Amino acid sequence: MVRLPGRSAPRPPRTSGHPRAPHSPRRARGPGGSRSGVLRSAVTGRSVAGQVFLLQVAIVLLLVVSAVVAQVLQVRHDTDVEAGNRSLAVAQTFANAPGTAEALRSPDPTAVLQPRAEAARIATGVDFVVVMNTQGVRYTHPKTDRIGKKFVGTIAPALAGRTVTEHITGTIGPLVQVVVPVRDPAGEVVGLVSAGITTAHVGGTADQQLPLLLAAAAAALALATAGTALVSRRLLRQTHGLGPYEMTRMYEHHDAVLHAVREGVLIVGGDGRLLLANDEAHRLLDLPADAEGRHVLELGLDDETAGLLASGRIATDEVHLVKDRLLAINQRPTDLRGGPAGSVTTLRDSTELRALSGRAEVARERLDMLYDAGVGIGTSLDVARTAEELAGLAVPRFADFATVDLFDAVLSGEEPRPGTALRRTARAGVREDSPLYPAGARIRFVPTSPQARALTTGQSVVVERLREAPGWRAQDLERTDQVLDYGIHSLITVPLRAGSLVLGLVSFWRAEKPQPFDAEEVSLAEELVTRAAVSIDNARRYTREHGMAVTLQRSLLPRSLPEQGALEVAYRYLPAQAGVGGDWFDVLPLSGARVALVVGDVVGHGLHAAATMGRLRTAVHNFSALDLPPDELLGLLDELVGRLDQDETGAAGGAVVTGATCLYAIYDPVSRRCTVARAGHPPPALVRPDGTVEFPDVPAGPPLGLGGLPFETAELELAEGSRLVLYTDGLVEDRERDIDEGLALLGEALRRTPGASPEETCRAVLDRLPARPSDDVALIVARTRVLGGDRVAQWQVPSDPAAVAKVRSSVTRRLADWGLEELAFTTELILSELVTNAIRYGRGPIGVRLLRDRTLICEVSDRSTTSPHLRYAASTDEGGRGLFLVAQLAGRWGTRYTPHGKVIWAEQPLP
Repeated sequence: MVRLPGRSAPRPPRTSGHPRAPHSPRRARGPGGSRSGVLRSAVTGRSVAGQVFLLQVAIVLLLVVSAVVAQVLQVRHDTDVEAGNRSLAVAQTFANAPGTAEALRSPDPTAVLQPRAEAARIATGVDFVVVMNTQGVRYTHPKTDRIGKKFVGTIAPALAGRTVTEHITGTIGPLVQVVVPVRDPAGEVVGLVSAGITTAHVGGTADQQLPLLLAAAAAALALATAGTALVSRRLLRQTHGLGPYEMTRMYEHHDAVLHAVREGVLIVGGDGRLLLANDEAHRLLDLPADAEGRHVLELGLDDETAGLLASGRIATDEVHLVKDRLLAINQRPTDLRGGPAGSVTTLRDSTELRALSGRAEVARERLDMLYDAGVGIGTSLDVARTAEELAGLAVPRFADFATVDLFDAVLSGEEPRPGTALRRTARAGVREDSPLYPAGARIRFVPTSPQARALTTGQSVVVERLREAPGWRAQDLERTDQVLDYGIHSLITVPLRAGSLVLGLVSFWRAEKPQPFDAEEVSLAEELVTRAAVSIDNARRYTREHGMAVTLQRSLLPRSLPEQGALEVAYRYLPAQAGVGGDWFDVLPLSGARVALVVGDVVGHGLHAAATMGRLRTAVHNFSALDLPPDELLGLLDELVGRLDQDETGAAGGAVVTGATCLYAIYDPVSRRCTVARAGHPPPALVRPDGTVEFPDVPAGPPLGLGGLPFETAELELAEGSRLVLYTDGLVEDRERDIDEGLALLGEALRRTPGASPEETCRAVLDRLPARPSDDVALIVARTRVLGGDRVAQWQVPSDPAAVAKVRSSVTRRLADWGLEELAFTTELILSELVTNAIRYGRGPIGVRLLRDRTLICEVSDRSTTSPHLRYAASTDEGGRGLFLVAQLAGRWGTRYTPHGKVIWAEQPLP
C-alpha cells in the first residue's frame, strides 16, 4: 500500500456493517510509546502491526526450536559415531594385541584374557570388552557371572572376517558395540573381540552442553523478539494501528483517489517536489509520465499555477487558466497538525460547468434582487422615497434605466383617479443624461403607447424592439427619436397594482445589453413591481392618515399668539420623525394684565393623541377664564382627564389618556411674580438678565388622570428681562440620553445666549436638535416685562358711600395725567358702580387699582367671597342695573378670587 506523504494515513469511513477495530489510530501509541505499549498493542493481534508481530515471534520460535532439535539430533548422531569409533578402536586394538590369539588357544583363556580385558576397559573408558570364541561363548565380561554365556549380538559377519557395528539395548542400556575377528598368524579367525559403550556415557558431554544450548536459544529468542517488537513498533506508527480490513479499505480508497476520482489531487513535499498526482491531475495539468519526484517548477506549468504549487500557501477556489482549461484550485498545508512539510492541492475543472453556472448565477442574482427588494423597498412611509428605492434597486442589476410614474392623487395619499395624467416620481439610470422624461414631469400617455395599454389592461407589456414599435413612437416623435439615438432599444412596462387599484406604472429600459428583454425577465419585473406596489400603497395610506392627523393637530394648536404686554414670547413646534404627537402649548391673557403660559404633552402618537391634546387645550382655555390659581386649574384638569379615561374605557377598544402632563404658569407684570405648578412635566428653565441659568425647584405633581394627590405651586420673583423657558420632554429626552443629560445640554445652550431675544433663544436651543426629532418638541421662550408704577394707580376706599366721590375725582385726575380724558366719564360710572357694590355687599378694606396697559383696567377688591352676577332688573326695581351698565360700558369684565377675597375688574379699550 502506498502511504500518502506528508499526511497521516486516512481512516476509512465507519459503516454499520464494518465497525472500527478496537485498536484504532486514536488508541495507538505514538512515536514516544514504550516497548511494553507496543507489545500490548501487538498482542491483541487486531492491527496489522500486531499480526506481523505475532507472526514474526512464531517464526522465530519455530526457528529456535528447530535449531535446538537439530542440535540435539546432531549431538546424538555424533554420539553414536563417537561410540562406534571408540568401540571399534578398542576392539581392534585388543584383537590385534600380542598374545590375544595364543590366549584363545590356551587351556584357560579366561584366566589370561579377563585381567587384560578389564584393564583395557578401564583404560579406554568403554563399558565392556568381551572376548569370545567362534561360537560366541564369552571368555571375558565386566560381570563375571556373564562369562561362559552366549554373546548377545551379531557375530556372523565377524566370523567371515568383517567388522560388525550395531546399536542395541543391552542389559546396561542403549549402547553401540563392535565385533571384530581375532586372526592367528595364518589369518584364520580363532575368536572374536567385542567392545561397546553406552550412549549415556558417550553423550554426557553433550548433555552437559544442553543447558548452554538452551540458554543460547532463549537469548536468541529474546533478541529476535525484541527486534520483531521494534519492527512492529515502526509498522504500528506507519499504519496508525489499523487492522487488515481497514488497511484494505485504505488501499481501495487510495486506489480510487489515484484512478477513479474526477478531481485532481496533488501532493507536494516541503522541498517543492511532486510526491503524488492522481490520474485526473495528470489529465487536467497535462503532466509528463515521470512527473512524480520532479520539482513543480519543472513540470511545464504556467508561472502562476506553478508558483502557487511551489509556495504551499493556502488557497480557496482560486481560478487559474491552465492551457485551455479554467481550473478552481484549493490548497492546504500538511503541517497544520504536526505533519511533515508540504501541501495537498485539489483541482476542479469548471470549464464544462461554465454555461450551467452562468445560468445558476443569473438565477441567484435574481433571487438576491428579490430579497433586496423585500428589505430595501419600503424603508420609509414616503411614497416618493419608496418609488426612488424601487428605481434604484432595478438599476443596473436588472435594467439600464428605470422610471416610476404615479398618479398625483397617490402622491397626496388619495386613491388614484384613472384617466388623469401621471407624474414621473422617480428615475434612475446608468447615466444621468438620458432623454427620458425627467422626474417631476406630468405625462399623459397616448392610447397606442405600451404604457397606456398596461394601464388599461392591467397587464405587463414588453416591447422587444422600440425602433419597430410605432405605437410607442407616437407618444412624442421628437423625444422618442432622441431615446432611440441614445441607444435605448427595449422596454418592459408593468402596472403598479395594489389590490384592485392601479397606482401607476414602472418602466424598465435597456440600452447597454444588446439582447432585448425576454419572457423570464418579464416575470422578474412583475414580481419586483408587485412587491414594491405593496410598499407604495402602504406609504400612500400612511400619507393620507398622516395628513389627516397633521391637519387635525395644526387646527388644534394656536395659529398665532394673542396680544398682551406682560411678556415677549417666541415659540417653536417640531413634529416627530414619524407620526403625529400630542404636545401642545398656549399663551392666555388674564385679567389684571397677567398672562398664563401652558405647556402640555399627551404620551403617544396618532389621531387619538392629537384629539386628546385638543380636548385638554380647550379645557385649559375654559378653566383659565375662571382666573384660577395654577394648582387649582391642574386639579380640575386632573379630574377631567380621569372622567375622560372612564368614558374611554367604558367603550370597547377605547384608549385611555393616562400619560398626559402639563405645566401652568401665571406671570403678573405689576408684582413681577410668576406662580408655577406642574403635573408630571419637566421643570421650567429660568435665564436671569445676567445670563445665569437655573431650573427652579417646582414641586412635581403626578401626571394628569392619576388623581389622589394635590398639586403644589412655586412662586418666582422675576427681574425685568428674565427669560422663562417652557418645553416638552422631547427637547431633553430621547432613546440615546436620559433627562438629566438633556437638562444639562439645555442649560449649556441657554448660557451661550446672554441677552438674546426669545426668537434667538429658540433658534439657539433647537440648533442642537436633529432636523426630525424622534418625539414632538414644543418650546416657549417668554421674556418678562414690568408694568411700572407710572402706569399703576391704587387707592384705599373707606366703607362709606361718601368716599365714592373722592375716588372718582382721583381717577379723573390720573386719567388726565395719562392723557385719557376721553375715558373719564365711562371710567367714573364703572368705578362708582363697582365701589358702591363693594361698600354695600362686601367687606373692608376696599381697594381700587387702575392699570394702564394695552387697555385701561379698573379693579375693585374687598374681603368678601360673594361674587356679583349680571341680571335683568324689572321695571319696578329700584336697583340691579349697575353690573348691566358695567357690561355695556366695558369691553370685558369679570371676577377673580384671591386668598383674601375677590377682585372685580373691567377693561376698556384705549382710544
